[in-house]
Amino acid sequence: MSKKLAVIFDVDGVLVDSYSAHFESWRALARERGCHEMTAQQFRATFGRTSREVIAEVWTDNQLTAEQIRQLDDRKEEFFREMLRVDFRAMPGAGELIDALCAAGFVVAAGSSGPPENVLLTLEQLQRAEKFGAVITGVDVQRGKPEPEVFQRCAERLGVPPAHCAVIEDAQVGIEAANRAGMFSIGLAAPPRTVSELNSADRVVQSHAELTPGKIAQWIEGA
Repeated sequence: MSKKLAVIFDVDGVLVDSYSAHFESWRALARERGCHEMTAQQFRATFGRTSREVIAEVWTDNQLTAEQIRQLDDRKEEFFREMLRVDFRAMPGAGELIDALCAAGFVVAAGSSGPPENVLLTLEQLQRAEKFGAVITGVDVQRGKPEPEVFQRCAERLGVPPAHCAVIEDAQVGIEAANRAGMFSIGLAAPPRTVSELNSADRVVQSHAELTPGKIAQWIEGA
């Protein structure tokens, strides 16, 4: 490659199949705290946003304070990590793609709305934490996706211009954030996501196996 290129990975649904674990952790929190349970439709619509934003939106009838939201957020993520440690499901081909990108000279980053403990746990479980040149999480940004801040900070940390970055995302809010950051957006429409849900991405694939360093480089350089 004639210039340094970067790939920024979302985490949930891109590196780890955490959809069920996140949904069940919300349900566990609701049962413990006596809140009404989040519906599958609400969960699907809010997936990819920060937990604190979701809590403030879904449980509006409780008139929660900022401190109460923080406590609920922390407890929800504790439930999630407990589930992930027991049953970690790497997205098929994610580790192999990371290895191939690094071998080809790409730099890689993780850009997630989740807390650092969740993101680092995922990278450790993948056994590839050392390959990531930047890790930006929900605590590093003021505004979560669809705002572009998380991906902009990844690019800054890597020292790569946004136009030389590709983002792999599985949520519409993440695709919007990547597009607004001026990066090449790749939608990963692995089940339960559908291709039509991510049609605002520059490219949509259904598995990591469809991606190669050469293909991603061509897409970035041709954008």
